Amino acid sequence: METIKLSNGVEMPLLGYGVFQVPPQEAERCVNDAISVGYRLIDTAQAYYNEEGVGAAVTKSGIDRKDLFLVTKVWVSNNGEERAAKSIDESLRKLQTDYIDLLLIHQAYGDVFGTWRAMEQAYKAGKVRAIGVSNFQAARFFDFAHYVDIKPMVNQLQCNTMAQQNDIQPVLAQTDTRMMAWGPLGGQGADGVIKSPVLAEIGAQYNKSAAQVALRWLIQRGIVAIPKSTHKERMAQNLDIFDFRLSDADMQAIKTLNQQDTGFVNFNDPQFVKYLIETYG
Repeated sequence: METIKLSNGVEMPLLGYGVFQVPPQEAERCVNDAISVGYRLIDTAQAYYNEEGVGAAVTKSGIDRKDLFLVTKVWVSNNGEERAAKSIDESLRKLQTDYIDLLLIHQAYGDVFGTWRAMEQAYKAGKVRAIGVSNFQAARFFDFAHYVDIKPMVNQLQCNTMAQQNDIQPVLAQTDTRMMAWGPLGGQGADGVIKSPVLAEIGAQYNKSAAQVALRWLIQRGIVAIPKSTHKERMAQNLDIFDFRLSDADMQAIKTLNQQDTGFVNFNDPQFVKYLIETYG
């Protein structure tokens, strides 16, 4: 498995398995299947309500803990220094682990600075190996990173061939922050990724599918991808992208597919923020 080095030296796999919208009762089976076909990075979140299934699968896998990379996220309802600290301990309990490899703030609103202080303390205490954020758009990320002591090591955003997140790259580079892609094969407005004739045509050159090309395009950009599937065969196919390399011409052709650079969910929409605050704040 190829890795990328975070700003603090931690090595993070470039491809992982995401469990967003995996039902709690299915999480253990799915993660067990993912680990069995070779995934070593598992991405979950408090708001997915499946951390316990992830933890059970990891514990039963027989894989040495140091060879796995667990990611989870602090949800809006747990924002604030005290609540976040308690929620981190709760995530550790559910995941059945002494440490989390990467902990993220899930959304950019609410008391994110209080949450970050709790995360910094968890990082210093060895409960967390790396910390970062999720769904922080460029201006919000710049503002946040400017005021915190430990700069975010990762920003997880919707990123795929139709939402390429080009504009935020220079902003992230200022703090040596890596990008992690949720929805790497589409989702929430970008289902055309796996149906793209351009990706299919490129894939035919390498005997690969459009989905495999889309994932390969991400990791060649140094972006961590976390595709989700509940089918073991598809999990294996998504993982099978390390035996070919896209040419410069391929990368340029894919660049033309960009439709909505910042993603298909407008996290800056006041109505979205109102919903988060009123529902979970």
